[in-house]
Amino acid sequence: MTYTFPHDFMWGTATASYQVEGALHEDGRTPCIWDTFCTLPGAVADGSSGQSACDQYHRYPEDIALMRELGVKAYRLSIAWPRIMPDAGGAINQLGIDHYRRELDALREAGIMPVVTVYHWDLPQYLEDHGGWASRDTALRLADYADVLARELGDRVGIWTTLNEPWCCAYLGYGNGEHAPGVRDYGKALAAVHHLNLAHGLGAQAIRARLGDDANISSVLNLSVNVAETDSEADRAAKRRADLIANEVFLGPMFEGRYDPEIFQATKPYTDWSFVHDGDEERIHQPVQSLGVNFYSTTHVRHRGPEAAGAAAGASRLRRNPMPAQDIVEVLPPAGELTAMGWNQEPRGLTTLLTELSERFPGLDLIVSENGSAWDDEVTLDPNAPGGKIVHDPKRVAYLDAHVRAVVDALQSGAKVKGYFAWSLLDNFEWALGYSKRFGIIRVDYDTQERIWKDSALRFRQIVADNAI
Repeated sequence: MTYTFPHDFMWGTATASYQVEGALHEDGRTPCIWDTFCTLPGAVADGSSGQSACDQYHRYPEDIALMRELGVKAYRLSIAWPRIMPDAGGAINQLGIDHYRRELDALREAGIMPVVTVYHWDLPQYLEDHGGWASRDTALRLADYADVLARELGDRVGIWTTLNEPWCCAYLGYGNGEHAPGVRDYGKALAAVHHLNLAHGLGAQAIRARLGDDANISSVLNLSVNVAETDSEADRAAKRRADLIANEVFLGPMFEGRYDPEIFQATKPYTDWSFVHDGDEERIHQPVQSLGVNFYSTTHVRHRGPEAAGAAAGASRLRRNPMPAQDIVEVLPPAGELTAMGWNQEPRGLTTLLTELSERFPGLDLIVSENGSAWDDEVTLDPNAPGGKIVHDPKRVAYLDAHVRAVVDALQSGAKVKGYFAWSLLDNFEWALGYSKRFGIIRVDYDTQERIWKDSALRFRQIVADNAI
């Protein structure tokens, strides 16, 4: 049975500056924490960096042409903070501003709405040198940065997204050190959680102060869909703990103006939360037009007893849990056919997430701001394909179809879902995994920078054209 989406449903694709731009040393850009992290031995799986990436800094007209062929009406991109404010003194780099003006203008001329992420992980290294997200000052500096972007680019942007996935920034960056800046300190990770929340609130205030109350502001969270293995009280308690530290630390202050007191109790061994100042929760709780939801897989959990907890503590020397206070939580191995990332495929988790969010926050618009899958692709010569080459990726096509249908299920259950963005437009630098994993619906030959269509791109184009599945 065919489902037709609302006429104003937003179809788009997404990327992030460090993952696609390259040109790290051009036009006044200075180092970010990922430039530094990539120099650490063993930090990135293939020893690579974003030095060249997809060269979108120079090739954005070609990529915008691809988006026009796909038929999407929105593009989610991020602005590289070190291109705009390259030095600690706060001076504005006009070359950086001019670059993004040209790119945003080109998108609008192509009929594609820019959805701009203010912060997608490329923190200037000079801010990390003074404490990074563990420092309150970084939140204040993001507000300054957001004000500059709103002033210089505000008339070109359709939706402003303050942050992308603060979970990753805080827990992978400061909890287990698997991402930049590579810190392993749960106390600093929780401070980072709060300062990222504060940055969201202050950034939203700065954008609105510059552009007015009609400014379209959002944030993007990668909320964990934790599934209790059984309905036992113990397994439900494990799910509750995982939900608290993964999700409620962001949802509570952003959308309810409060941290759940249970969070403070669970994390007492790591911090006293004295970095939360009077009025912070109100500063964080700003009006937003939508919440971006990034979804890839689910996590199945059960209660972990004392013996298993002791064994896990020993194993953590090898693979430290990114989140603190998970002593009662056992994460089960993913089941079923796994993607190249080792992630499960459970589309109903997306339906559940969207439906539960709409029930909890009925006035909030939801956008699936990232959804996609990595597979081991191969290029096939095909004279009938664009450029004479194609990637047949039936598993990515199946994943796409299943998750778009999961959005349909959520819509039919009453969820206020307003858009879907495929991750990613292009194969790109996949953070600590380098170029070893490919999420793109368009393949990138990193040696030549050739763009090669995949069947998933053709399938997405059809869904967009039909506005139906």
